[in-house]
Amino acid sequence: MTHQETGDSQSANRRFTKQAMNVPLLEPEREFELACRWKDERDEKALHELTSAYMRLVISLATKFRNYGLPYADLVQEGNVGLMQAAARFEPERGVRFSTYARWWIRASIQDYVLRNWSIVRTGTTAAHKSLFFNLRRLRAMIDNGGRENLSEDERIFIAEKLGVGVKDVEAMQARLYAGDRSLNAPLRDAETEEGSLEWQDILACDRALPEDAVMETHDSLRRSEWIEEAMGTLSERERLIVRERRLQEDTVTLETLGHRLGLSKERVRQIEHHAIDKMRKALLEKLPTTSEAALTDFTG
Repeated sequence: MTHQETGDSQSANRRFTKQAMNVPLLEPEREFELACRWKDERDEKALHELTSAYMRLVISLATKFRNYGLPYADLVQEGNVGLMQAAARFEPERGVRFSTYARWWIRASIQDYVLRNWSIVRTGTTAAHKSLFFNLRRLRAMIDNGGRENLSEDERIFIAEKLGVGVKDVEAMQARLYAGDRSLNAPLRDAETEEGSLEWQDILACDRALPEDAVMETHDSLRRSEWIEEAMGTLSERERLIVRERRLQEDTVTLETLGHRLGLSKERVRQIEHHAIDKMRKALLEKLPTTSEAALTDFTG
């Protein structure tokens, strides 16, 4: 994703930068006074003077992120958001310069903007991914790999150790950074005619069942449920209870638990269960004589 700036936008950016650089820096005492007036009195004039003096810091940090192909004016605007966040949270009594504190907020705001807008696909979802996104290219430049696009196993391990992330995270981010976005509506061109009637989305495989298969599966599932209910009708009340608790529930009940409930031993419950399953198998085979024993295995075991 690359943004091309027009001549007018470039001129506007230069004028803004020149204006920001002409604002004088603040002495520590003046900075402290302005910060206190904003914090204690919500003096907006003090806030304006304080933030205007450090607009050059926003510009400096935004410039470092221009190679990600995003509009420079937007980077500066996001840096301004970070600057305002810093002003809202700054505590002058701690004795720290505002520029030192604001730098972190400005950088974080710009980085978040880059991650959100660098690609239509979300890029950084974890701290490891964020660290890799902003440092992988720099570390690749440190490695003399003969210009190869893919990293070797040793090179991935080197980068992972440098950044304190997992090797799999390095592999995932490498693939993400060096594979550009592709529209699903982009045409597939024929090698000879350079024309294509298909789009990329037309050749994407769907893992779901085909409509007719889904309908057949639903129909068969309903029929199996009906047959099982009919076979359950051949059981006694106690046998139906045991079969439902042991075979038809998502969370099955143990033989011991059923034994306590029915006042029976665990072994006796097991015997009743097996006897009931045999009765159901017999009833199903009588109703459906062409059904094989293998077809009943999923339920009867």
